Amino acid sequence: MHPTALKVAERLRAAGLDVDVQELDASTRTAEEAAAAAGCELGQIVKSLVFADGDGPVLVLCAGDRRVDTALVGGDIRRATPDEVREATGFAIGGVPPLGHERPVRTVVDESLRRFATVWCAAGTPRAVFEVETERLIAAIPQAEVRAVNA
Repeated sequence: MHPTALKVAERLRAAGLDVDVQELDASTRTAEEAAAAAGCELGQIVKSLVFADGDGPVLVLCAGDRRVDTALVGGDIRRATPDEVREATGFAIGGVPPLGHERPVRTVVDESLRRFATVWCAAGTPRAVFEVETERLIAAIPQAEVRAVNA
């Protein structure tokens, strides 16, 4: 397994999530690719999107079949640059996990993810993923704010 995926697996266990990080043959860089590779519904894919505002980075965990409405996230928010994503999370776009970052990141969770008993998340690389019970994921994210992020 890729060293970055192993690091994520260790951090997930440290956060109380005993999950099976898998490396898939197909890319999981986009939500569509990830759903096809994992064999799940598009909405079960958690898109880890990093934005920035005057207070710093904001990680938005959005269902794969939804789009983030930045007005609902709040403030003067904009999409983070690839360098800002890596600086905020320690990971490159396409592999950002929902937790286990280099340092704490403000996190907003799309409430529509609760439609599903389980969701699939990136695990540090464009081919590494893990499945987790939705409520266990939310509970493991320190100070996660669960609310509507799409209209």
